[in-house]
Amino acid sequence: MIAARSDTVEIYLLVPPEEIAYVKFIFESYEGVAVVRTIDRKRAVIVLMVAPDFAVEARRILEAIRSEVAWEELPAPAV
Repeated sequence: MIAARSDTVEIYLLVPPEEIAYVKFIFESYEGVAVVRTIDRKRAVIVLMVAPDFAVEARRILEAIRSEVAWEELPAPAV
């Protein structure tokens, strides 16, 4: 699920724990598209903080790595 703020789009994902670093590396290689933060290391929940102008590109990247990383999108946590 996507949570939108005025300045960022947040995409919450559940990934295999051993793939957290790989997903971070992929998004770091696309400089400026997203910042990846680990929300829950034990459950392997991460959030992509994406500039609104790059939301479509971030989704394209996620789809491109789907065959390598079994990610699942999660709803944004309640505030």
